[in-house]
Amino acid sequence: MENTKGNSRRSFIRNAATGAFIAAVTPGALNAETIEVPTILPSGAKGANDRIRVAVLGVYGRGKNHISEIMGLAEKANVEVAALCDPDMIVLQERAKEFKDKYGKDVTIEQDFRKTYEDKTIDAVALATPNHWHALQTIWACQAGKDVYVEKPATHNIYEGQKMIEAAYKYNRIVQHGVQLRSSVAIREAVKHLEEGLIGRVYMARGLVFRWRPDIGNKGISKVPDGLDYDMWTGPAPLRPFSRNLVHYNWHWHWDYGNGDVGNQGIHETDLCMWGLGVNSLPERITSMGGKFLWDDSKEVPEILSSIYHYPKQKKIIQFEVRNWCTNLEDGAGVGNIFYGDKGYMVVKGYGTYETYMGQKREPGPKRSESGELTLHFQNWFDAIRARDMSIQNGPVQTGHLSSSLAHLGNISYRLGRQLEFDPVAERFIGEGENEANAMLSRNYRAPYVLPKVV
Repeated sequence: MENTKGNSRRSFIRNAATGAFIAAVTPGALNAETIEVPTILPSGAKGANDRIRVAVLGVYGRGKNHISEIMGLAEKANVEVAALCDPDMIVLQERAKEFKDKYGKDVTIEQDFRKTYEDKTIDAVALATPNHWHALQTIWACQAGKDVYVEKPATHNIYEGQKMIEAAYKYNRIVQHGVQLRSSVAIREAVKHLEEGLIGRVYMARGLVFRWRPDIGNKGISKVPDGLDYDMWTGPAPLRPFSRNLVHYNWHWHWDYGNGDVGNQGIHETDLCMWGLGVNSLPERITSMGGKFLWDDSKEVPEILSSIYHYPKQKKIIQFEVRNWCTNLEDGAGVGNIFYGDKGYMVVKGYGTYETYMGQKREPGPKRSESGELTLHFQNWFDAIRARDMSIQNGPVQTGHLSSSLAHLGNISYRLGRQLEFDPVAERFIGEGENEANAMLSRNYRAPYVLPKVV
């Protein structure tokens, strides 16, 4: 179902686009509610008979899903995976063999994705690389004239999101954020119910990430494995001595590369919290507490984290909780969302399922469960590429900035150990200790992998 409240899809894109241009002068001004600009239709449309050739970057884990989804849409959407990129040659060779076995044809492989960006026959890139690479790879792709599908979180820090929006509009690129709930038929229906007042005035959203995350130990420093370009893997992050606690998956739990589970699985839920509450800006007050209570391992991020995001002017609040081990579920939801209104509440369980309960007696209301959201999300990306119309995207670049930034704000509060005051227009911390907090809005980038000030 379409989101129709106040023509919200097109209005939101227009308003956020206006903010993106303002951000070039005043960083963070991304919620210009009252300014209307024409919908921007990027140039370079491909005809229905022109095949869209996609390179998949990062093919160890999530990238495998990208490959299968794109190739699954090959006939319907006239698309193909034309290249695979990964700094690990061993992984690349394995994926290339799997590709040949499954699809009966060869695929180009490349360790240095920059060479793929130079290839004029590549139309778009799908990014399933570690978090610390997402923004820079997106910006460079836009500069190279390629459309982008970027996995969650879209960014590793808040400043990166501002620059990604600028790049998307400056170079007229379709940048889709990998929050496939926005393409779920059931969840779009659920949000429409919230907008139309099914559970009354919605004042609170609760995000849940209860995932089984075991002890990862401490494997220490070791030799870089054969076939791995560790400098390329590290990219803009500090070049640490190699450890198998980082490559290939456990980088999620180290601040230089990942953002913990609130910035991993949690982005699906932070995004839905904001979408369902109808908030298109960041909060004014943030407080977050947690820590490591279970394992004496090499993780740097908290195993348990509880965060509160307050929108006092809108009288709305978001609660978010990460648990990494044995736990109860909340009305059957372990990964999902709960929305509270003055007439009832809604539970969103994982992907594509929602239930509603009305009144004091919790009488069951409308519900729905439907799968296939990831395929629909990729199809929506390809549709927007062919139409050259950002306004039809379900997961535009602005949503990537906002939902990722919500997670970053919680992490900053946790790391500083105090409640923070935030200006959602300037996207800067204010009040006591603002300089220390504002220093965490960005990072130092390792040359030559430097985020450009002018995109």
